[in-house]
Amino acid sequence: MNTVIRVHEYGGPDVLAVETQPVPTPAAGEIVLRQEAIGVNFIDTYFRSGLYKFPSLPGIPGMEGAGTVTAVGPGVEDLSPGMRVAYPATPGAYATFRTIAADKVVTLPDDIATSTAAAIMLRGLSVHMLLREVYRVQPGDDILVYAAAGGVGLLMCQWARHLGARVIGVVSTEEKAQLAQANGATDVIIGTDRLKERVSDLTAGRMLPVVYDSIGKATFETSLSCLAPRGLMVSYGNASGAVTGVDVGTLAAHGSLYLTRPLLMTYIARRPALLHAAREMFSLVKKGVIKPHIGQRFPLRDAAQAHIALESRKTTGSTILIP
Repeated sequence: MNTVIRVHEYGGPDVLAVETQPVPTPAAGEIVLRQEAIGVNFIDTYFRSGLYKFPSLPGIPGMEGAGTVTAVGPGVEDLSPGMRVAYPATPGAYATFRTIAADKVVTLPDDIATSTAAAIMLRGLSVHMLLREVYRVQPGDDILVYAAAGGVGLLMCQWARHLGARVIGVVSTEEKAQLAQANGATDVIIGTDRLKERVSDLTAGRMLPVVYDSIGKATFETSLSCLAPRGLMVSYGNASGAVTGVDVGTLAAHGSLYLTRPLLMTYIARRPALLHAAREMFSLVKKGVIKPHIGQRFPLRDAAQAHIALESRKTTGSTILIP
């Protein structure tokens, strides 16, 4: 049988219902995947709470996972049962077995564990998007990364340092500061009090060409104040709530700034783009440039506990569920 976590109504972690369903059958162009590890991300909490809406209820949270193909549907030619695959940014992950379109998965190299893949597919490809596509980080760039000890943040510190950037990380505790520095952050700021002044001190008044803000509402204005004229504000998360009611005039007031709200699904919508990004990411993992940090593992049935830990900011690195 198939253990599945479903949401019947939006709300807190308690709405994550543990259910048992039959193992699904693949349709044309699909595979059935027996998942061995499932990534937990803040976007999962947005769908659970109703900040983002499922197409219909009940819905199954989760965007990334990895495991072994158990069946293929008509028309699937390049995948077969027994192959190990992983995927990012495809809803419906919180299940032991799931169907997924064959063109949304990538095959795993032999030396990439399924748990590693589940910890980096959404996060790692998001980092590729942020550092190589949204803003192409260059050697010598000063960049600001919020939640620098989180799943995405640690990968950003590692990857950006490899690219020759100076990473200024923002974290909430001394323990997280040490973790961020151990993973490539050049400087770490604890908390957001006087963030503009502290960034100015670190950059000798130059300020920043780009800020990567995953916090949202609570830090939006502060992030704008840290940018140099014509800098880029990358808002890619809502940990403190969604950014609303933005007066575009504030971009002019802060120095003709640019603002973007990127979604990974847009950047990897075409399969060649997905394969290119995955190859680059796996290559850096093999070289030891990217060292995924799995800070927490929960049984799939304890998905609610994983959400509680994530939203209380008690996690470091990536969190995965084990079916």
